[in-house]
Amino acid sequence: MTYELALWIGFNIFILLMLALDLGVFQKKTHIISVKEALIWSGVWILLAMLFNVFIYYDMGKQKALEYFTGYLLERSLSIDNIFVFVLLFSYFKVPAEYQHKVLFWGVIGALVLRALLIGIGVVLITKFAWIIYIFGAFLVFTGFKMAVQDDSHIDPEKNFVIRMFRKFFPVTNEYDNGNFFTFKNGKKFATPLLVVLVATEFTDLVFAFDSIPAIFAVTSDPFIIYTSNIFAILGLRAMYFALAGIIDKFHYLKIGLSMILIFIGFKMLIIDIFKIPIGYSLGVIALILTASVVLSLVKPLKEKE
Repeated sequence: MTYELALWIGFNIFILLMLALDLGVFQKKTHIISVKEALIWSGVWILLAMLFNVFIYYDMGKQKALEYFTGYLLERSLSIDNIFVFVLLFSYFKVPAEYQHKVLFWGVIGALVLRALLIGIGVVLITKFAWIIYIFGAFLVFTGFKMAVQDDSHIDPEKNFVIRMFRKFFPVTNEYDNGNFFTFKNGKKFATPLLVVLVATEFTDLVFAFDSIPAIFAVTSDPFIIYTSNIFAILGLRAMYFALAGIIDKFHYLKIGLSMILIFIGFKMLIIDIFKIPIGYSLGVIALILTASVVLSLVKPLKEKE
């Protein structure tokens, strides 16, 4: 077994063990996740991500460590957009607070598989067709401008194509049946609204992945760095949701900040053959935009009427 293969296997085993620990021990009993518990778990995932960054620094060098940290910060910031949609879905379907963790846990499992597939496809495309990076860049610039002008607060989940198709092929009950994904009535199997929400969150992550996966290729082309930074960013998403769900609407300039990040990353890809922006500068720009959007949201809060 080569050292590189051992790294891949070891990392995935570690992630599976942490997920098993989370589901089998800490979340064995269904309960409402408090802000305190969410902050603790969020801190745990951030700490693990940074410890892994230290490992990369000593094992692969300063450049790879900087690429990992920039990729992690980029993916982590772009994943914030998922939280806006999660809040919308959980509110629309009136998902009881004690069942939300279950949806997000299995949603994360699905996201890990989807991200791994998309990263693999992206690596193959970049390797075989170098010019595709310009397609990624143009797509990110377009997505950034689109994100800046679109209003997610009025999205109707019932008009979502995936949800409509799901309900067309599967009978759905109105009861959550103690947080199960399926229930039986008169000997007939029904999906509960919880499964509908899970399908919707998986589709949402897939849509957002088409933005975030191309973006990280502007930072690094190393599959291991791309994969690990993505995984740690996604794993911290659940805890971040429970910590920020109640106040996420106060950061009204975040979407503008995220759109600016996408435009910057897309522009970086488009000029890569003319001028290669150093990783350190990219990290600084991303951190500056994120900080500015948060501070501006707090300094200039939306009026209640707005």
